[in-house]
Amino acid sequence: MNIFRSLFSTSSRISPAMASQKVQSLIDENTVMVFSKSYCPYCRSTKQLLEKSGAIYKAIELDQESDGSDLQNALEGISGQRTVPNIYIQQKHIGGNSDLQSLANGGKLDKLLQENGAVKA
Repeated sequence: MNIFRSLFSTSSRISPAMASQKVQSLIDENTVMVFSKSYCPYCRSTKQLLEKSGAIYKAIELDQESDGSDLQNALEGISGQRTVPNIYIQQKHIGGNSDLQSLANGGKLDKLLQENGAVKA
């Protein structure tokens, strides 16, 4: 049964080391990086807040990536957080939607985005 499943599986498995390397590259290459799932209301809220703030960000929809579950496992190893959204600003782990909302409510999000050149001109 496992052979049958692996032959016809639509998911593409990558090694944990490759997944960690891919995740770390995405974090390193993007000032604001959001790991998300397309159906997640908290992820939508995060992306809406970033758009409202004029942030330049990259979002990866893990549910639409062939290696999404591997990337999510790697995120847990990197940040200790498995849930989405999983947000990074300037390679610093921010946390999830509630953490981002708290930064915004405290007036710190706009400052953080501006300091790191992550705001649309």
